[in-house]
Amino acid sequence: MDESRPFHRILLFGVQHVLVMAATPISAIFLMSATLGLDDGLTVDLLSAAFVLSGVGSLIQSLGPWKFGPRLPFVMLPGGAPLILFLAIAEQHGLPTAGGAVILTAAFCFVVLPVFSRLLAFFPALVIGTMIVIVGVNLVKVGALLVTGPPGSPGFADPGKLGLGMATIGFTIVFYLLFTGVLRQLAVMLGLLAGTALAAATGAIHTGALADGPLVTLPHLMPFGTPEFNLVAALPLMLYSLASMAEATGQTVINAEAVGKTIDKRTDVPKTVRGDALTSLLGGCFGLPLMVTSGENIGIVRVTGVRSRFVTAVAGVVLVVIGLLAPVTHAISVIPSAVVGGTAMIVFGVITVLGIQMLGRSDLDRHTSTFVVAVALALGLLPILVPGVYGGFPPNVRILLESGVAVGACVAAVLNVLFHHVRPGIAARLTNPRTESDR
Repeated sequence: MDESRPFHRILLFGVQHVLVMAATPISAIFLMSATLGLDDGLTVDLLSAAFVLSGVGSLIQSLGPWKFGPRLPFVMLPGGAPLILFLAIAEQHGLPTAGGAVILTAAFCFVVLPVFSRLLAFFPALVIGTMIVIVGVNLVKVGALLVTGPPGSPGFADPGKLGLGMATIGFTIVFYLLFTGVLRQLAVMLGLLAGTALAAATGAIHTGALADGPLVTLPHLMPFGTPEFNLVAALPLMLYSLASMAEATGQTVINAEAVGKTIDKRTDVPKTVRGDALTSLLGGCFGLPLMVTSGENIGIVRVTGVRSRFVTAVAGVVLVVIGLLAPVTHAISVIPSAVVGGTAMIVFGVITVLGIQMLGRSDLDRHTSTFVVAVALALGLLPILVPGVYGGFPPNVRILLESGVAVGACVAAVLNVLFHHVRPGIAARLTNPRTESDR
């Protein structure tokens, strides 16, 4: 994990991380632009900021300066549920309030972290393994939607896109089967590049307006003007941050296992959360939604066997360079989503397997452990498998219930305490004879 390999090799592995996750900041900013009606100039500015802050966050988490970052091979990204909440706040209260909500939420994470760290004792391997399985299944769905598009949208499950995604998976399998050594470790990137080449040959790559942008772009501070701080508007994002902390717990533990590092959850998990909060605080000043640690790189680490945190540190540097050089940003942005989705499905499937492996070490032969995992998986996967199931609930309640990771983690933690701590204690008191002092 702490090994520094020759720079040219680390650079190749770092670029592999970047190519696999680059679609996330691009799609996040394009969704912001389309939803909020942003002009091309502001879109380019936010895209630059997304890459730069993703790089800065990756450097913080990988190198771990002071008490920020666990010194694990992590990459940070915008997007997901925080982006949806950011857009909802922006539509209801305006972009300055949305930016202020991100800054308030980042500060909130610092404030509640000491309390949260005391709750980590209730997250044993049984709970974290369940949470990682839910994370993995959810991410596989995200990757699949990159290939098919949202259900009901024009062109949903287009055979051409499906073929492109499956071909990318096939290329990756072939490279992993035939190659050895460094080339096998680069199978994910080679599969993505082969899928991109196939897309170019079939005319599936289209250039956009960003090709006409300047050579160098510098993100602007406060692109929406002075942030407005509204606690009521920021409340949904603050509530989500609690679920994000739980997810960061699982990702820190599973990442440490993937690289063979023994960690102390009470000290290392807070470092991950601090890195998330600091990067989000900076991102809020540049108009971005909350930044979170990414699951993609954990899967890449496991597939490739390359554990060095300096690889993701170099990936962070590459992300910063991409954010500053507009032609490079554009070149990556034209990779078809179906190709990225095909690659992502493999990487995210590996994360699911990591969760299953952790559960396999959690004494599932005990009937109570099996029951705890079964109930937590059922309730945690429900909002993932049945989107909109909680649509009739109040918005603030729906925010938490629709986070399958948060629901699964909370259910597993509560049931684990009830079945493995409370119930045995009560049974022991009932079976042991009472003493005079008890009477």
